[in-house]
Amino acid sequence: MRSLRALRALRALRALRTTALVTAVPLLLAVAGLVHPRHLTAATAGDWAGLHVVLLPVFPFLVLGLVVPLWGRPRRDADGFLTVLAWAGCLVYAAYYSGLDAVAGISAGTVVDHGVHGAAGRLFAAGDELGRAGVYALAVACAATCAVLHRRHGARVLPGAVALLAACWSFADSHIFWPRGVLTMLGFALGFALLTAATYRRGEERVATGDDGARPRRPTNR
Repeated sequence: MRSLRALRALRALRALRTTALVTAVPLLLAVAGLVHPRHLTAATAGDWAGLHVVLLPVFPFLVLGLVVPLWGRPRRDADGFLTVLAWAGCLVYAAYYSGLDAVAGISAGTVVDHGVHGAAGRLFAAGDELGRAGVYALAVACAATCAVLHRRHGARVLPGAVALLAACWSFADSHIFWPRGVLTMLGFALGFALLTAATYRRGEERVATGDDGARPRRPTNR
């Protein structure tokens, strides 16, 4: 009994640690959205560019909530295919959304801050295309991740999946601007937390029933 309680306490600690890890970036981006200038003007250009310089290494780590639950070497089956698809989506998102951050954030803010007129609009157009491509890839990664977790843990992952896909839909044109962009980041945090809770509850059931989740081995003929 004492060892079972210790195992449950250890799993609870791991679940709490994982939840903190996967929600840290979207929560940080939500806070950043509260101070993000709503419009790019000569008065806000310096803050606009500076904030995007700070956030440049942050945005790619939004996918931690998808990478962590799929950690490990993929198998040669449907789960493995979906896992690789999710990783590919995460990679494309990280590359293309960083492009948005660099073009429409740092570059546009810099040219406006230096009084260059007419260039910001073209930079915004190019950045928007990069950002949409990144968010579409992120949506594919979310769907693939949730499909894998659904196969492993059942319908309990559906609330997290709905939250993540809704956040992706909003992310396509909200960035992190207040108010919708901030709510979008909170939606990602909620979705990642729900997925973590779903996988943790499955582990609790295995502990309670003595099932370690391992597949039964076939008897070997000697």
